[in-house]
Amino acid sequence: MASDGTRASVWLAGKPAAPKRKGDGPALDLPRIVATTVRMLDAEGLAKFSMRRLAAELGVTAMSVYWYVATKDDLLELALDEVSAELTLPDPADENADWRDQLRQLAVEYRKVLVAHPWVGRLVGQYLNIGPHAMAFSETALAVMRRSGISMEGTTGALSVLFQFVYGFSTVEAQYRERCREAGVTEEEHFLSVMNVVRERDEFSDSYKEAAELMESRVRKSVAEMREADFAYALETVIAGIETMRDRTP
Repeated sequence: MASDGTRASVWLAGKPAAPKRKGDGPALDLPRIVATTVRMLDAEGLAKFSMRRLAAELGVTAMSVYWYVATKDDLLELALDEVSAELTLPDPADENADWRDQLRQLAVEYRKVLVAHPWVGRLVGQYLNIGPHAMAFSETALAVMRRSGISMEGTTGALSVLFQFVYGFSTVEAQYRERCREAGVTEEEHFLSVMNVVRERDEFSDSYKEAAELMESRVRKSVAEMREADFAYALETVIAGIETMRDRTP
C-alpha cells in the first residue's frame, strides 16, 4: 500500500515469484498464468474475466492461482506489462537516427498494442504501469524527446500530447472494431450503413452541412485508409507542434 492508504503497485511489493508447483492440475507457474490471462482478456474482455474463470482455463483450483498472485489487481497489472513487451523500441543512442522518426515509431507501436488489446486502454488509467517493459518504453520515449532539444520543463508536456493523442485515437479505433465484431459486420459495412442513414435524413445535411460534406467525401476511401490517413496527419501535426514549442521556448 502507498503511504496514503491506496494500492501502490505489484512491482513495489517486493514479493518474489512463487516456485513452480504441482497441485490439483497441470504444472503451474507465473508466466503461464499471465500469458493465459492476456489470452482470455483478448478473447472476452475485462467484464467477463475472473480469477475463477482463469483457474478453470488453467485446469486448477482458484486457490492454486492465489499462490502466485495476491489479488486480481496484481494479476491485471502483470498482464498489462506483459503486452508492453510487444513494443519494438528504437535506439535513442543512435546518433544517426532522426528523433522525429523515433517518435513516430513509438507512437505507431503504442497504437498497435492498444488496438490489439482493447482492455489495455482501461487498465492504463487504473494502475501505475511501472513494470520493466513499460518502464523500458518510458525511458526510451524520454531519451528520444530529450534528443529533440526540448527543455526539461517541456518534456512531460510534449510526451503527454503525443501519447494522449495516440491513446485517444487508438481507444476509439479499438472500440469501433469491437462494436463491429459484436454486431457480426465488417467495419466497411457498419460505416456504409451509418452513411446510408445520414443520407436519408435531410435535416442532418441541412443542419450540419460541414459534417455532412466531410462524411460524404470520406466514402471514397475504405475505413482502413481513412484511419491511416487521419493517424498519419495527426501524428505529423503533433510532432510539428513539439518542434514549434521547442523553438519558441527560450
